[in-house]
Amino acid sequence: MPGVGKTLSSRRYANWDKVMAYDRNKPSQPRGITLAEVAESAVVFYTAQVVNSPRQVTHELSQLRDKLRAFVLEDLYRERDERIAQVRQREAEESAAMLRTDLYYRATDTAARRRDESLELICNEYRPKIDARPDPTRLIIVDEADRLKTAVLDQLRAIFDQGGIGLVLVGMPGLEKRLSRYPQLYSRVGFVHEFRPLSQADVRQLLREGWGSVDSSLPDEESIDEDAITMLIRVSEGRFRVLCRLLQQMNRVMKINRLDKATREVVETARESLVIGTA
Repeated sequence: MPGVGKTLSSRRYANWDKVMAYDRNKPSQPRGITLAEVAESAVVFYTAQVVNSPRQVTHELSQLRDKLRAFVLEDLYRERDERIAQVRQREAEESAAMLRTDLYYRATDTAARRRDESLELICNEYRPKIDARPDPTRLIIVDEADRLKTAVLDQLRAIFDQGGIGLVLVGMPGLEKRLSRYPQLYSRVGFVHEFRPLSQADVRQLLREGWGSVDSSLPDEESIDEDAITMLIRVSEGRFRVLCRLLQQMNRVMKINRLDKATREVVETARESLVIGTA
Protein backbone atom coordinates (compact mmCIF):
# COMPACT_ATOMS: atom_id res chain seq x y z
CA MET A 1 0.00 0.00 0.00
CA PRO A 2 1.37 3.43 -0.88
CA GLY A 3 2.03 6.07 1.74
CA VAL A 4 2.45 3.75 4.73
CA GLY A 5 6.10 4.59 5.43
CA LYS A 6 8.08 1.97 3.51
CA THR A 7 10.69 4.40 2.16
CA LEU A 8 10.97 6.44 5.35
CA SER A 9 11.36 3.32 7.48
CA SER A 10 14.04 1.95 5.16
CA ARG A 11 16.00 5.20 5.08
CA ARG A 12 15.81 5.51 8.85
CA TYR A 13 16.99 1.92 9.36
CA ALA A 14 19.93 2.55 7.01
CA ASN A 15 20.76 5.91 8.67
CA TRP A 16 20.73 7.11 5.08
CA ASP A 17 20.05 10.82 5.52
CA LYS A 18 23.22 11.16 7.59
CA VAL A 19 25.21 8.86 5.32
CA MET A 20 24.41 10.96 2.25
CA ALA A 21 24.91 14.30 4.03
CA TYR A 22 28.37 13.49 5.42
CA ASP A 23 31.33 14.84 3.45
CA ARG A 24 34.85 14.38 4.78
CA ASN A 25 36.13 17.25 2.64
CA LYS A 26 33.88 19.81 4.33
CA PRO A 27 35.27 21.08 7.63
CA SER A 28 31.79 22.01 8.83
CA GLN A 29 29.29 19.21 8.38
CA PRO A 30 25.63 20.02 7.74
CA ARG A 31 23.44 19.60 10.81
CA GLY A 32 26.50 18.77 12.90
CA ILE A 33 26.99 15.29 11.42
CA THR A 34 30.18 13.64 12.64
CA LEU A 35 32.11 10.62 11.43
CA ALA A 36 31.07 8.77 14.58
CA GLU A 37 27.42 8.97 13.46
CA VAL A 38 28.09 7.15 10.18
CA ALA A 39 31.28 5.16 10.82
CA GLU A 40 29.45 1.91 11.59
CA SER A 41 26.94 2.15 8.73
CA ALA A 42 26.56 -1.21 7.03
CA VAL A 43 23.30 -0.79 5.09
CA VAL A 44 23.00 0.62 1.55
CA PHE A 45 19.70 2.23 0.59
CA TYR A 46 19.16 2.36 -3.17
CA THR A 47 16.20 3.75 -5.11
CA ALA A 48 15.65 2.07 -8.45
CA GLN A 49 15.34 4.48 -11.34
CA VAL A 50 12.43 4.36 -13.79
CA VAL A 51 14.88 3.53 -16.58
CA ASN A 52 17.39 0.94 -15.39
CA SER A 53 19.86 -1.60 -16.67
CA PRO A 54 22.15 -4.19 -15.03
CA ARG A 55 25.25 -2.10 -15.76
CA GLN A 56 23.68 1.09 -14.38
CA VAL A 57 22.42 -0.56 -11.19
CA THR A 58 25.73 -2.33 -10.59
CA HIS A 59 27.63 0.93 -11.04
CA GLU A 60 25.35 2.92 -8.75
CA LEU A 61 25.37 0.25 -6.04
CA SER A 62 29.17 0.11 -6.22
CA GLN A 63 29.35 3.87 -5.68
CA LEU A 64 27.09 3.65 -2.64
CA ARG A 65 29.06 0.74 -1.20
CA ASP A 66 32.27 2.70 -1.74
CA LYS A 67 30.74 5.55 0.25
CA LEU A 68 30.23 3.25 3.23
CA ARG A 69 33.71 1.82 2.83
CA ALA A 70 35.17 5.33 2.83
CA PHE A 71 33.95 5.74 6.41
CA VAL A 72 36.11 2.86 7.66
CA LEU A 73 39.04 4.10 5.57
CA GLU A 74 38.88 7.73 6.66
CA ASP A 75 41.65 7.44 9.26
CA LEU A 76 43.99 5.99 6.62
CA TYR A 77 42.93 8.61 4.06
CA ARG A 78 43.60 11.47 6.50
CA GLU A 79 46.96 10.05 7.53
CA ARG A 80 47.98 9.54 3.90
CA ASP A 81 46.76 12.99 2.84
CA GLU A 82 48.69 14.66 5.67
CA ARG A 83 51.91 13.01 4.53
CA ILE A 84 51.22 13.98 0.92
CA ALA A 85 50.61 17.58 2.02
CA GLN A 86 53.94 17.59 3.87
CA VAL A 87 55.76 16.42 0.73
CA ARG A 88 54.12 19.15 -1.39
CA GLN A 89 54.88 21.78 1.23
CA ARG A 90 58.54 20.75 1.34
CA GLU A 91 58.75 20.97 -2.46
CA ALA A 92 57.20 24.45 -2.43
CA GLU A 93 59.67 25.63 0.22
CA GLU A 94 62.65 24.28 -1.70
CA SER A 95 61.46 25.95 -4.91
CA ALA A 96 60.90 29.26 -3.12
CA ALA A 97 64.39 29.14 -1.61
CA MET A 98 65.97 28.77 -5.06
CA LEU A 99 63.67 31.26 -6.79
CA ARG A 100 66.29 34.02 -7.19
CA THR A 101 69.26 31.88 -8.02
CA ASP A 102 70.63 30.76 -11.36
CA LEU A 103 69.96 27.18 -10.34
CA TYR A 104 66.20 27.78 -9.98
CA TYR A 105 64.95 25.77 -12.96
CA ARG A 106 67.31 22.87 -12.36
CA ALA A 107 66.48 22.87 -8.65
CA THR A 108 62.73 22.86 -9.24
CA ASP A 109 63.09 19.91 -11.62
CA THR A 110 65.00 18.03 -8.95
CA ALA A 111 62.43 18.93 -6.29
CA ALA A 112 59.61 17.78 -8.56
CA ARG A 113 61.31 14.44 -9.14
CA ARG A 114 61.83 13.96 -5.41
CA ARG A 115 58.18 14.89 -4.85
CA ASP A 116 56.93 12.34 -7.37
CA GLU A 117 59.14 9.63 -5.88
CA SER A 118 57.94 10.44 -2.36
CA LEU A 119 54.30 10.47 -3.41
CA GLU A 120 54.67 7.12 -5.14
CA LEU A 121 56.28 5.62 -2.02
CA ILE A 122 53.44 6.94 0.15
CA CYS A 123 50.76 5.58 -2.19
CA ASN A 124 52.49 2.20 -2.37
CA GLU A 125 52.71 2.12 1.42
CA TYR A 126 49.01 2.80 1.97
CA ARG A 127 47.57 0.79 -0.92
CA PRO A 128 47.81 -2.62 0.84
CA LYS A 129 46.50 -1.09 4.07
CA ILE A 130 43.45 0.24 2.22
CA ASP A 131 42.90 -3.03 0.34
CA ALA A 132 43.02 -4.94 3.63
CA ARG A 133 39.98 -3.09 5.01
CA PRO A 134 36.86 -5.13 4.13
CA ASP A 135 33.68 -3.79 2.57
CA PRO A 136 31.36 -3.00 5.52
CA THR A 137 28.15 -3.50 3.50
CA ARG A 138 26.01 -6.20 5.08
CA LEU A 139 22.62 -5.32 3.63
CA ILE A 140 21.27 -3.67 0.46
CA ILE A 141 17.76 -2.23 0.51
CA VAL A 142 16.30 -1.58 -2.95
CA ASP A 143 13.34 0.80 -2.93
CA GLU A 144 10.87 0.99 -5.86
CA ALA A 145 11.90 -2.57 -6.72
CA ASP A 146 8.79 -3.02 -8.86
CA ARG A 147 10.52 -0.81 -11.45
CA LEU A 148 13.33 -3.32 -12.00
CA LYS A 149 13.59 -5.33 -15.18
CA THR A 150 14.20 -9.06 -15.14
CA ALA A 151 17.85 -8.66 -16.14
CA VAL A 152 18.42 -6.27 -13.23
CA LEU A 153 16.77 -8.69 -10.80
CA ASP A 154 19.17 -11.37 -12.06
CA GLN A 155 22.05 -8.99 -11.41
CA LEU A 156 20.84 -8.41 -7.84
CA ARG A 157 20.61 -12.17 -7.40
CA ALA A 158 24.24 -12.45 -8.49
CA ILE A 159 25.27 -9.85 -5.91
CA PHE A 160 23.32 -11.74 -3.25
CA ASP A 161 24.93 -15.03 -4.27
CA GLN A 162 28.39 -13.58 -3.72
CA GLY A 163 27.65 -14.14 -0.05
CA GLY A 164 27.78 -12.06 3.09
CA ILE A 165 25.25 -9.45 1.94
CA GLY A 166 21.50 -9.48 2.59
CA LEU A 167 19.01 -8.06 0.11
CA VAL A 168 15.65 -6.39 0.79
CA LEU A 169 13.31 -5.49 -2.08
CA VAL A 170 10.76 -2.78 -1.23
CA GLY A 171 7.90 -2.21 -3.62
CA MET A 172 4.19 -1.94 -4.26
CA PRO A 173 1.65 -4.74 -3.81
CA GLY A 174 2.07 -7.30 -6.56
CA LEU A 175 5.87 -7.42 -6.31
CA GLU A 176 5.79 -10.81 -4.62
CA LYS A 177 3.55 -12.24 -7.35
CA ARG A 178 5.88 -10.90 -10.03
CA LEU A 179 8.95 -12.36 -8.32
CA SER A 180 7.24 -15.74 -8.05
CA ARG A 181 7.53 -16.02 -11.84
CA TYR A 182 11.33 -16.07 -11.51
CA PRO A 183 12.08 -19.22 -9.45
CA GLN A 184 15.83 -18.64 -9.38
CA LEU A 185 15.28 -15.44 -7.39
CA TYR A 186 12.05 -16.34 -5.61
CA SER A 187 13.54 -19.51 -4.12
CA ARG A 188 16.00 -17.31 -2.26
CA VAL A 189 13.31 -15.16 -0.61
CA GLY A 190 13.37 -15.68 3.14
CA PHE A 191 10.14 -13.91 4.11
CA VAL A 192 7.64 -11.30 2.94
CA HIS A 193 6.48 -8.42 5.12
CA GLU A 194 3.47 -6.26 4.29
CA PHE A 195 3.46 -2.66 5.52
CA ARG A 196 0.05 -1.71 6.85
CA PRO A 197 -1.44 1.63 7.90
CA LEU A 198 -0.70 2.76 11.43
CA SER A 199 -3.22 1.81 14.06
CA GLN A 200 -4.61 4.30 16.55
CA ALA A 201 -2.24 2.84 19.14
CA ASP A 202 0.70 3.35 16.77
CA VAL A 203 -0.09 7.03 16.24
CA ARG A 204 -0.52 7.58 19.96
CA GLN A 205 2.79 5.83 20.61
CA LEU A 206 4.51 8.14 18.13
CA LEU A 207 2.95 11.04 19.96
CA ARG A 208 4.21 9.81 23.32
CA GLU A 209 7.70 9.25 21.95
CA GLY A 210 7.84 12.72 20.36
CA TRP A 211 8.62 11.38 16.90
CA GLY A 212 9.14 13.89 14.12
CA SER A 213 11.37 15.55 11.58
CA VAL A 214 12.28 19.22 11.41
CA ASP A 215 9.09 20.22 9.59
CA SER A 216 6.65 17.46 10.55
CA SER A 217 7.14 16.93 14.27
CA LEU A 218 4.32 15.66 16.43
CA PRO A 219 3.25 18.06 19.16
CA ASP A 220 3.90 16.77 22.66
CA GLU A 221 0.94 15.57 24.69
CA GLU A 222 0.61 18.87 26.54
CA SER A 223 0.25 20.92 23.35
CA ILE A 224 -2.44 18.90 21.59
CA ASP A 225 -5.91 18.07 22.89
CA GLU A 226 -7.73 14.75 22.64
CA ASP A 227 -10.17 15.93 19.95
CA ALA A 228 -7.22 16.96 17.75
CA ILE A 229 -5.56 13.56 18.22
CA THR A 230 -8.77 11.74 17.35
CA MET A 231 -9.30 13.80 14.20
CA LEU A 232 -5.64 13.47 13.20
CA ILE A 233 -6.00 9.68 13.36
CA ARG A 234 -9.30 9.72 11.46
CA VAL A 235 -8.13 12.04 8.66
CA SER A 236 -4.78 10.32 8.12
CA GLU A 237 -6.38 6.83 8.20
CA GLY A 238 -3.06 5.54 9.45
CA ARG A 239 -1.25 6.51 6.24
CA PHE A 240 2.16 7.74 7.27
CA ARG A 241 2.63 10.07 4.30
CA VAL A 242 -0.68 11.81 4.93
CA LEU A 243 0.15 12.08 8.62
CA CYS A 244 3.44 13.80 7.82
CA ARG A 245 1.78 16.24 5.43
CA LEU A 246 -0.91 17.08 7.99
CA LEU A 247 1.70 17.67 10.68
CA GLN A 248 3.70 19.94 8.39
CA GLN A 249 0.62 22.02 7.67
CA MET A 250 -0.45 22.03 11.32
CA ASN A 251 2.95 23.40 12.29
CA ARG A 252 2.53 26.21 9.74
CA VAL A 253 -0.98 27.03 10.95
CA MET A 254 0.13 27.16 14.58
CA LYS A 255 3.17 29.28 13.74
CA ILE A 256 1.23 31.77 11.61
CA ASN A 257 -1.50 32.14 14.21
CA ARG A 258 0.92 32.01 17.16
CA LEU A 259 -0.91 29.15 18.80
CA ASP A 260 0.56 27.10 21.63
CA LYS A 261 -1.93 24.23 21.45
CA ALA A 262 -3.08 22.06 18.55
CA THR A 263 -6.86 21.77 18.53
CA ARG A 264 -9.47 20.14 16.32
CA GLU A 265 -9.78 23.45 14.45
CA VAL A 266 -6.06 23.40 13.68
CA VAL A 267 -6.35 19.89 12.21
CA GLU A 268 -9.39 20.93 10.17
CA THR A 269 -7.60 24.01 8.82
CA ALA A 270 -4.56 21.91 7.90
CA ARG A 271 -6.76 19.34 6.17
CA GLU A 272 -8.63 21.93 4.13
CA SER A 273 -5.38 23.29 2.68
CA LEU A 274 -4.15 19.86 1.52
CA VAL A 275 -5.12 17.61 -1.37
CA ILE A 276 -5.31 14.23 0.33
CA GLY A 277 -5.48 11.28 -2.02
CA THR A 278 -4.97 7.59 -1.57
CA ALA A 279 -1.24 7.80 -2.30
